[in-house]
Amino acid sequence: MKKIFFTLLVLLGLNSISFAQSEGTEVGNKFVDLKYANPEGKEIALSSIKGKVVLLDFWASWCGPCRMENPNLIKTYATFKNSKFKNAKGFEIYSVSLDKNKEPWVAAIAKDKLVWENHVSDLKGWYSSAAAAYGVSFIPQNFLIDGNGIIVAKNLRGEDLDNELKKLLK
Repeated sequence: MKKIFFTLLVLLGLNSISFAQSEGTEVGNKFVDLKYANPEGKEIALSSIKGKVVLLDFWASWCGPCRMENPNLIKTYATFKNSKFKNAKGFEIYSVSLDKNKEPWVAAIAKDKLVWENHVSDLKGWYSSAAAAYGVSFIPQNFLIDGNGIIVAKNLRGEDLDNELKKLLK
């Protein structure tokens, strides 16, 4: 049966088949693009950092577990930001805050020394459209996206995130 199918493809002039990657929030899905303002009001799209391995991280300044995870993210970012991966150059974090007020969000970025550039929020708290797009019902919550824009893992903390990134290295 396979031989007949492939013979038919060749007769029709189709030398290969490509299946579109479905967009979604599960491992194996192509990421859902987001575009929100940073603290200075400049909009940053998640897709603007495609080609790198990206950790899409949902957090908030008022979230104790989020703030406790930040030192791990800082260490991971410093370790992997310039790494060469199998299908990507470098590592970035795209932080989406579920804060409602700009001041505590910006203060937490400074206090926790979150040095990466991609901090965004629509300042709608739990009503954030970014959180809705990714089905976020708790924080911290994250999605690891490879250089091709495919979600390869979810909800990684500390050493688990580092180990997953090591698997993607060249």
